[in-house]
This record gives sequence, C-alpha cells and structure tokens, in this order.
Amino acid sequence: MIKAVTGTKDTLPGEINKWKYLENIVHDVFSHFNYKEIRTPVFEETILFARGIGEETDIVGKEMYSFLDRSETNLTLKPEMTASVVRAYIEHSLGNQQPLNKLFYISPMFRQERPQAGRLRQFHQFGGEALGSTSPYLDAEMIQMSFHILKQLGLNDLTVKINTLGVPASREIYKQKLKSFLQDKKHLLSADSKKRFDTNILRIFDSKVDEDQQLLKEAPTLLEYLDDDSRNDFDLLMKAISSAGIPFEIDPKLVRGLDYYTKTTFEIISGKVGSQSALCGGGRYDLLIEELGGKPTPGVGFAAGIERILLACENEKSFTLPDDSLDLYIVKLDKELSNVIFDSASFFRRVNYTVDYDYLDRSVKAQMREANKMNARFVLFIGGDEFKSGFCNLKNMISGEQYQVPVNQLDQILNYFKNAS
Repeated sequence: MIKAVTGTKDTLPGEINKWKYLENIVHDVFSHFNYKEIRTPVFEETILFARGIGEETDIVGKEMYSFLDRSETNLTLKPEMTASVVRAYIEHSLGNQQPLNKLFYISPMFRQERPQAGRLRQFHQFGGEALGSTSPYLDAEMIQMSFHILKQLGLNDLTVKINTLGVPASREIYKQKLKSFLQDKKHLLSADSKKRFDTNILRIFDSKVDEDQQLLKEAPTLLEYLDDDSRNDFDLLMKAISSAGIPFEIDPKLVRGLDYYTKTTFEIISGKVGSQSALCGGGRYDLLIEELGGKPTPGVGFAAGIERILLACENEKSFTLPDDSLDLYIVKLDKELSNVIFDSASFFRRVNYTVDYDYLDRSVKAQMREANKMNARFVLFIGGDEFKSGFCNLKNMISGEQYQVPVNQLDQILNYFKNAS
C-alpha cells in the first residue's frame, strides 16, 4: 500500500467542516479590518528564503525542501509566507499603487521537521502583513486580529506575550553586553547555542535546551538598552492593546534573531497543545523589504498555525459544529424510474437544495438507512402505486409527517422545505 508521506496528513470529509469554520472566521475578521487576500506560488527561488529568513536559521539550514528543476534553478517549497508576500509586493510595485498595503493569506507551508502533535511537514498557516507604515497601532492591530480570531474559535487558555527589539543600533549595543555576560559561560552552552554565540547571539534565547535557559536567567535584557523612539512606540503599543481589552505580559526574551526585525515581537500561547504551545507569532520587520531589493518600506505581520489551533480547539472542546445534513434524499421504489429520479434531483439542486439518491439499486430499506446516515431532513418516495396514480410521497424525517404531492408539481415541495426551516 502507498501511504501519505511521513509528516503529511489527509484532511478527510469528516474534518473539513472544522477547517471551513476556521477559514470563514479568518476571512471575516480580516475583512472587518480591510485586509485583502493574496495568494503566492507554492514554491519560490531558494535565494528568497535564504536572504529573507537568514542563512543561520534552522529553517534555512535544516528544514527547507529545496530542489533543482530541469533548468538547474534552485527552488524551495515555501516554509513561511512573509518573504513570498514581500517578493510579490516588490515585483508588482504594490507600494506605487497605494501607500499602505494590508494583505492576508491562508496557505500550505513545508518544513522537514520531526513530526509531532501540532507540527507536520506540510502544514497550513493564515496570517496578515501590513506594508508601508511605522505606526505602532498597526502592530496593535496585528495582535488584536490574531487574538480576536482565536477567541472567536472559543479558545480561552491563551497568553499574549509581547516584547520589543528596538532598532539595529541599540540592538548592537545590547548584543555586545549579552556577549560579555555569556563569554565566561560559553563552554556551558549547547552546541547550537555556541554556534549562535558567534553568528547571531540573540537566537540563543530561542534555545529549547534547559541548561541554556538557566544560564540566561540573569542575562541583561533588551529593554534595558532601548532607544527613546522604540520605548515610546512600545508604550503606545501596550496602551493600544490594553484599551482593546487584550491581556498581555512582557517577555523580554521573546526575540526574532534576524537583523531586519525591529521593535515589536509577539506570540500567543495556548496551554492546551503541549510543548508546541505557540499558536501564532509576529513582529515588525522594517528592514526586510529593502533587504529583498525593494525601496525602504516598513512592515509588520503575523502567522498562525492552523493544525495547532485546531488541536487547541479540540483539547478545549471550544466549538461544536452541527452535523452535516441533507435537504432531501430521494428513494427509488422501482428500478425503471432512474430517469425520473435523476430529473427530480436536478430540479431541486437547481433551486439550491442539497439532494442525493441511490445509485446502487439497493433495497428500499437500505436506501432509508442511507437517508438516515446522511441526516436527510426530508425523504421523497417515487414509485409504486402512488406514482402510477400521478403522486409521490414526501416524509419529514424530523416530525414524521407525510405529504402526498403530484409528480408533475414538485415545486409544491419547496413550501414544505421553507416551512420546516
């Protein structure tokens, strides 16, 4: 048997309603904030992510699905969306069309990670990007939208963490202070953190090794070295999300270890998904567009993992979807009436009712079992003596009531549908 590739998962019909429910909320919330949807190709040139995410990150160094195509171009299945959105923004000169572009997406991503609960090698994210403004109120808007989506899904066990990275100049001063603090402790760091000490020291804060985190407990924080502009923006951000009724905590170790990130970083954590607790995260990247070849343009955004969010919803039992139901199931009493059944089903489908019937020439009893399995609201019996007399029988499967309807006046049934709604 050929099975799905390790780290990928089929989304079966019984699960699709949960995805649609989430996606509808995502579309609804983004539209209320006037964000427009963008879709980018599933693969890009590898250099986009190498430059956009960073050569020293685990994503680029260990996790990307990269390959050479027939023209020897190095391509990568996209592991994240921000770089793709920025590439599209630059390529299509969206900044010339309007000064502020507010964009959102729902898309599959690919990373060759170790599969575990809430983490797959093909996974899905939704997110937003706002390109063109340095306003901290846009940072607050990102937190507000992501929090609002999660709350609309019924999630309660949430923690919002925020931090600020300041600007590159003040961050360089802080990096030297951190390096001095860790210099005589370097030999105690994990192998990855020793490497990060020399390449991008801020990323040591991302370490999952307990010993590394213990060493960092007494480390100086970025907040101690903020420039005045960054501190003012951070104060405005905190006031804005407070006025929006969003509880939060400051986490000075919440970093994005890439030089183009500036000022705001944030995550929303769930207590219901185990070790992979971050449902979404984001921040400001005022230098990224210039890094990828565009004009200097500020930007801020976030991304959220759909599989992980649905796992949190399942663990919190945060929403219950109604069972799928069928408006009408047509039971065929005589095999030779297949054409009549087909035409009848077509009539009801044309007026936007969901309809099905038996294609397997099963017994009436088996057809009724199928109608019950599909939660049919009504069953229409066509055939037998009633049909010879010009009638068919309609049964309301909820009330048990039955009605006799002329075969050549099936539109009368529409009234029963409407009255039962």
